This record gives sequence, structure tokens and C-alpha cells, in this order.
Amino acid sequence: MDQEIINLYDEYTHKPLPRREFLDRLAKLTGSMTAALAILPLIETGCAAGSKTQKTGLHEERVLWPGVNGEMGGYLVRPGAKKKYAAVVVIHENRGLNAHIEDVARRVANAGYLALAPNALAPLGGTPANEDDARQLFTTLKPEESLQNFIRAFDFLSTRSDYNGHFGCVGFCWGGAMSNNLAVNVPNLNAAVAFYGRQPAATDVPKIKAAVQLHYAELDERINAGMKDYEDALKSNGIRYEQHLYPGVQHAFHNDTSAARYNEAAAKLAWERTIQFFGQHL
Repeated sequence: MDQEIINLYDEYTHKPLPRREFLDRLAKLTGSMTAALAILPLIETGCAAGSKTQKTGLHEERVLWPGVNGEMGGYLVRPGAKKKYAAVVVIHENRGLNAHIEDVARRVANAGYLALAPNALAPLGGTPANEDDARQLFTTLKPEESLQNFIRAFDFLSTRSDYNGHFGCVGFCWGGAMSNNLAVNVPNLNAAVAFYGRQPAATDVPKIKAAVQLHYAELDERINAGMKDYEDALKSNGIRYEQHLYPGVQHAFHNDTSAARYNEAAAKLAWERTIQFFGQHL
């Protein structure tokens, strides 16, 4: 896939660009609108495709808790045995909670954790079926309210009899940035994992008490621009951290619903490192 096309799609999904402007520019890159529409399914994520991880033996719930701007909700899943588990909050990209992220939560549960995947869009009525509508809703979210809603997810976990008091988080893209922000703002967080997520301000890094694991894609220039400053701040403040850069891969390389950007080898390695990290710190 041409790197200019990937960069344009990232601009479309993160700036965001109006869909008409995105398609017009994509048509110029591909040579025609027909070619643009043909290539579109390869670069868009297939959020509906998310039942790759077995549910057998898992306990699933749809849960609610009070947010600062309305009722929050999410998908909770854990191993079937009734006992206490360390918890992992799984944080979606800028499309809201969808089938893919629920699938990731099941992977966490199959590794032996109580997994909670909140939906940042729950106070706005939930995740729309159309990705463009979901991204537009994200532009209306107030960052501080979203942060508090995710902090309250940990408060909700503390009320459950199947939670053992140890918790971490893992997030992707928008969720990666949220993982970094939770590391800054939740002093009793044990572990925070961020996949290609925007970094916090260097002045906030001294607040971090959690162990931090960071996954970056080599070709992700937008996110990688803040990588060095963040690492320097982590080092200078004595924060426990791991940083991994995956060569030759794109932003969202872990998302196995995106044919153009998913990289199986990098995704598998990054996930193995994530579960090992939780095993060490949770």
C-alpha cells in the first residue's frame, strides 16, 4: 500500500477530514474515484469483524456505572471460574467500543484477567454503526470528562467481588493516549500499556507511579514525533518502562480488521509482550 494513501487515511481519521475531501484526495492518489472506492475497504477497519477469540469458558456481562456526563457502560469478560482476578481496562480507538475491541478484551480474559472495555461514547448514546459518525462524536467529547469516566471504571471495578485489587490498562491509538493519561492520573495503577498512543506532557511524567509499556510503529510519524521526549522524561524521573519500536509497520498494526495496516508478526509479538508485562506487574 502506497505510504501517501496510508498517511492520508490517518489524516482523515485523526484530524479528521470531511469524508468528501478525503475521497477527492484519495481519487487523485489512485487515479480515479473508481479506484479510490475499490481500495477503500483495504484501508478502513472492519469493526464488525470481531469474533475471532473463543468465548467458550468465559463469563461475559454488559455493565454500567455513573459517569461525569451521563451513564457509562462497557463490556466485561473474565474466566469462568468464580474467584478474584487482577483487572485490565481495555481502551478502544477513536471509533468507540466495537466488536474488535470486545475481541481484544476476550484475549485479556483468556490470559487470566478480569477485562473491562468501556465505551467513551456511552454518555452520547453509544457507538454508531457508521465509523464516520463515531469519529464525529469523538470531536464533541471533552477530554477531562472522558478521563474522569475512565477513572471511574476503576471505581466500578472496586465494587466487584471478582476483582482482587490489582489493575492495569491497555489502549490503542485514542486509547493509547488514554492509557498514558491514566498512568499520569491514577496513582494506584499498577501497569499501563499504550499502543501507538499520544504521549502526555513531559511535565506530567513525574506523577506516574505505574510501570509503562509503549508500542510504536516505525512508519507512524505523527505519533512517533513525541516518542523521544516521552522516553527522556520517563528515564529522568526513574519511571519503570519498556519501549518497543516495530520496524516497517503502520499505525494500527495490531488491529486485525485492517487489511492494509495489520501486521501479524508485529501484532503477535506486541501482544505477547503485553501479557508478559501484565504478568510481571499485576
